[in-house]
Amino acid sequence: MPESFFLAWAFPPWICITLELVAIVYWRGWLGIRKTRPTMFPVWRLVCFLAGIASIIIAVASPLDTFSDRLLFLHMTQHFVLMSLAPPLIVLAAPVVPILRGLPRSFVRPVLGPLIRTTWLRRFFRSLVTPGIAWMLMNVAFIGWHIPSAYEFALRSEYWHNLEHACFLFLSILFWWPVIQPWPSHYTGSRWLLLPYLLAADIINTALSAILCFSGRVLYPSYADQSRMFGIDALTDQAAAGALMWVFGSIIFLIPATVITMQLLSPSRRPIAMRDVPSH
Repeated sequence: MPESFFLAWAFPPWICITLELVAIVYWRGWLGIRKTRPTMFPVWRLVCFLAGIASIIIAVASPLDTFSDRLLFLHMTQHFVLMSLAPPLIVLAAPVVPILRGLPRSFVRPVLGPLIRTTWLRRFFRSLVTPGIAWMLMNVAFIGWHIPSAYEFALRSEYWHNLEHACFLFLSILFWWPVIQPWPSHYTGSRWLLLPYLLAADIINTALSAILCFSGRVLYPSYADQSRMFGIDALTDQAAAGALMWVFGSIIFLIPATVITMQLLSPSRRPIAMRDVPSH
């Protein structure tokens, strides 16, 4: 079983081809923008983007996906990658400008140009990355797809399963946007508000994780009906999945919360207006 487990890779062609094309477009745009903004787009941004794309491929093509319907622990690991690893890596890469620069000009100017200049559309996309809306969208999807009836429904349909994963990925990108503030976006609110933003998301994650850990019954019947891999019974599998979400999910939220707190409390972060006042 262990050897067959690690060899059980199945690459969904259209998803993998799309992700590879996105990586090539970003890389092409990154090379172009490096000529004018080399300090703003160092190598680590390219590495972050490629690592984010690679982690998505691992989530959808590796044994995490192949056996996600047989072990809840693997399925929750897959969700963790799609929600907590790939999205912040992609946002750290500041993807908007490199992707636009990487696309053919014959497509950007006549097709995307008018859309980008459309006022209502720009306001709509800006609204999606405001903290209140981004937080609500991500956490509603997180809770909603883990309701047993919705979860079981997604397991029975490949289409809805893919939609579930797309929701996790794209809504988590929106969630991390105001936290990381990738150029050229700019968060105008108080950075202090990002602390309850992150901590409240961690509370949601903790509550769901605790339900999985301490429930005395199998919440998702499909896993009770499966032949057990590695001799792990369904309740132990469920508790392990909850523990994974609890520990690593909390780490992902608490690390940026700690960094933001240290930045805000740093003596060097005095108001700009005060630093610019000439001494007499």
